[in-house]
Amino acid sequence: MFDRLFRKKDISTMLEEASNTQGGLRRSLTVGHLVALGIGAIVGAGIFVITGQAAATYAGPALTISFLISAAGCILSAVCYAEFAAMIPVSGSVYSYSYATIGEFLAWFIGWDLILEYLFACSSVAVAWSGYMQNLLLGWGIELPHHLTLSTLDHTVDGWVLTGSIINFPAVFIVAVISAFLLGGIRQSAWINNIIVVIKVSVILLFIGFGLSHVDTGNWTPYIPENTGTYGSYGWSGILRGAAVVFFAFLGFDALSTAAQETRNPQKDMPRGILLSLIICAVLYVAVTAVLTGIVHYTELKTDAPIALAIDRAGTELAWLGPLIKLGAIAGLSSVILVMMLGQTRIYYAIAKDRLLPEMFAKIHPKRKVPHNATIFAGIVTGVIAGTLPLNVLSELVSIGTLLAFTIVCLSVVVLRKTQPALNRPFKAPLVPFLPLMGAAFCILQMASLPWNTWLRLIGWTVCGLIIYFAYSIRHSNKKN
Repeated sequence: MFDRLFRKKDISTMLEEASNTQGGLRRSLTVGHLVALGIGAIVGAGIFVITGQAAATYAGPALTISFLISAAGCILSAVCYAEFAAMIPVSGSVYSYSYATIGEFLAWFIGWDLILEYLFACSSVAVAWSGYMQNLLLGWGIELPHHLTLSTLDHTVDGWVLTGSIINFPAVFIVAVISAFLLGGIRQSAWINNIIVVIKVSVILLFIGFGLSHVDTGNWTPYIPENTGTYGSYGWSGILRGAAVVFFAFLGFDALSTAAQETRNPQKDMPRGILLSLIICAVLYVAVTAVLTGIVHYTELKTDAPIALAIDRAGTELAWLGPLIKLGAIAGLSSVILVMMLGQTRIYYAIAKDRLLPEMFAKIHPKRKVPHNATIFAGIVTGVIAGTLPLNVLSELVSIGTLLAFTIVCLSVVVLRKTQPALNRPFKAPLVPFLPLMGAAFCILQMASLPWNTWLRLIGWTVCGLIIYFAYSIRHSNKKN
């Protein structure tokens, strides 16, 4: 039994399976599609919410430095993802990489963790989308019934309580719409994502361009506010704390690797797509933060809609941009849901191909070339969770799952360089093992800063995964003794 837990999947076999286009996934994505998918996954609530709150609470105008530090930390993990995605261009992301490097049991563990990440990321962003959409509709004089606008349950200091709402209907609605797009095929989904990305990036560029003329450079003084005497409250410790907070604004690029098997030239395009999308988003974040803290003093930015506040402060000249900002936020959140749903379905597909989950999830639609059963299942489960659970519970689980995946990818690069040095690596992460170990350490430090309740929920999720593995997966695995 012990030996079976650490059996590995041969990389040459994985590549052979991936190259078989007959009845498999369709290779349709170019580097342009990948960059758009990356921007679609990364630019969401972070740029529209986190920027203001982190500036007000931790770093002040120096949040621009926090974003650069955070981006550097993400790039440490991204280059490791890029090496694997180019070397093993198959669906499944870290699950597939782990199966080839550290064995079946740990691959299942990380695959189960990825399901947690993408499932709850989709659900939490859908709930955030619901809030923005309701706000936009109110501006148009449309108010949805109360019993269709909140989650069924809420979690307070007294425990779980009923809210009186039947379901968060807008959250369920957007999940259903995105699922329908994904069922249409990867090419159609990428095309829709491209349109959404153009809308939200255009809105962000409009804010930067028109907002520059309303910047008061006095708001940038002092650029690094003096520490209040508490670690993390301004000063350099505040910049570092701010970097830890805005780290989560960059999450999403990892979902690109789940689409490696649907990329025309994954060996070249995957590394380019991952790294370019990260760099572009880092530039956008820094520029937005600079303009935002230039228009509004950082002490006033602790709000859920900091960019909207900046537009209000700019006066009537930018009033026309207010509705567009809300539209951009809705578009941004929509594309995040799309890419995270894409990642979730491809994880189900990859695990089911190895028969660690029921084979029905590995079935490919003969015409659209998408895992349709996995997509329908993901849509139903995500919709139920988004409609019934509150945002605070959902969002807690996303971060720890993502950071754990990043850690395993970084460590797996080091392991595989030692155990299989002769493998063809079209893209090689530099400074191994130093750079991957730095990336792993960065992620572990972030995980350590998360609340204990988050760790308890991760443990509960892991226990469920262990039960499924030993009750079903180990008995059905494709690998034989």
